[in-house]
Amino acid sequence: MSNTESSVLLPLLAGAMAGTTTDIALYPLDTIKTRLQSPVGFIKAGGFNKVYKGIGAAALGSAPGAALFFMGYEATKHRLLTNYPEVPVPAAHMLAASMGEVLACLIRVPTEAVKQRMQANTGAFNSFGSTIKHVAKTRGLLGFYEGYGITLFREIPFSAIQFPLYEGLKTFYRNTFNGQEPKSYESAAFGSVSGAVSAAATTPIDVLKTRIILGEDANGAKYNGIRDCTKRLLQGE
Repeated sequence: MSNTESSVLLPLLAGAMAGTTTDIALYPLDTIKTRLQSPVGFIKAGGFNKVYKGIGAAALGSAPGAALFFMGYEATKHRLLTNYPEVPVPAAHMLAASMGEVLACLIRVPTEAVKQRMQANTGAFNSFGSTIKHVAKTRGLLGFYEGYGITLFREIPFSAIQFPLYEGLKTFYRNTFNGQEPKSYESAAFGSVSGAVSAAATTPIDVLKTRIILGEDANGAKYNGIRDCTKRLLQGE
């Protein structure tokens, strides 16, 4: 395998495996988060019941979505750091993460459109197939991408915080321990810290993303874009 092929294929395969494993292992927490953010409230959205509802949609989209992200991230990072040494390293990581998210959201947004409806509604969206049919019938094919803008608006800042922080922690470790690479559990700890900081910073946008993807408020009134959703969220809650 050539260096060019490995620079694309290895991140793609590793990202697919990591994304699928993470999404499936933490799916109950994702369901609880979606229900907490639902306009109808946690209990009406399902509470702690059927926390694996919609996992089929997540599993279907997680591998290609994560693969596209890491492929875009690693390829962009490599090109920036190799061909444009004047670009600051944290900026290169931010740009690379942003490119990865633009690609990943092509898969992630339709997945979220199905998954979050199943997570937050215990009646109307009982199966993967019926949810797809409902979205297609009521919103059209573009309905699966209704949340693309707000998802990017959330994911790009998330990754722009997470990956420079993660890479910075690894660099700090190497500088502290004479170039020694962090062990796997230490890298996991760095990832946990950077992910937690990113999630805390972008939670308000994540709430908006969930509301817009679900499509309507507690009274069944549809949201008319990000501004309308924000206004009604602030007024009502």
